[in-house]
Amino acid sequence: MNVQWYPGHMTKAVRSMQEDIKLVDLIIELLDARLPMSSRNPDINKLGQGKARLILLNKADLADAGENERWLKFFKASGAEAVLLDSRNNTGMAEVRAAVRAACKEKTERDRRRGIKNRPVRAMVAGIPNVGKSTFINSFAKKAVAKTGNKPGVTKGKQWIRLSNELELLDTPGILWPKFEDESVGLHLAMTGSINDEILPREELAMSIIALMKQDYPGRLAERYEADEQASDADILIAAAKRLGCIKKGGEPDTLRAAALITDDLRAGRLGRISIERAEAE
Repeated sequence: MNVQWYPGHMTKAVRSMQEDIKLVDLIIELLDARLPMSSRNPDINKLGQGKARLILLNKADLADAGENERWLKFFKASGAEAVLLDSRNNTGMAEVRAAVRAACKEKTERDRRRGIKNRPVRAMVAGIPNVGKSTFINSFAKKAVAKTGNKPGVTKGKQWIRLSNELELLDTPGILWPKFEDESVGLHLAMTGSINDEILPREELAMSIIALMKQDYPGRLAERYEADEQASDADILIAAAKRLGCIKKGGEPDTLRAAALITDDLRAGRLGRISIERAEAE
């Protein structure tokens, strides 16, 4: 399944970030803890050269706890400040505040030596669509200052948010990169909702999720859909349609509707905590 999605507004957003990067001291990059490599935009890496960096592994509550720890070690071993985060439930914010201070320690000390006092750290919050940037900002600010949604593309433009005398955040639109060289990247992003669902072959996507679950999380499809996991992916989709009551007129299973429900189950964590990418493979 080859998925590519790069709408025109993302080109404009990248240009805007290129202009704004010189105004910031720190880049806070949100990744999806379930797929840290596929959700890491190489363009943000290039933009952030020479800037202090903080990686937030968001949606950690939806990923395997063991894999979360392995990914955390992976990024810290590369020299990055990294924190596990569940921004929806406000978990990990104290660690983020400490990591922001650590990431900007050199800048703060440099200002102090120059006699510059009380200049806030300016941080750009960046990441792919639907990774949870605005939810993180609202949780971090302890009030609704950024618009949120459960689909990609809610944040259309940039917004400066002053959190305190010590920190200002720049909220930016979610951006992808023009072409996914590895087909698995587009597939993984489609699974977790970072690609516009309207362009996706939903039944094919659901069968890819079924294949993933059979291989890495045996037993969960049987538990959720009463499916025989020895059956083919297509037959499991049909079984799930029957179990979920997705039936067309005439009694035929509505596999398209079932495919949407299976995808939603994965994204919402109803299939359990799932890590699509594993750190030991990197």
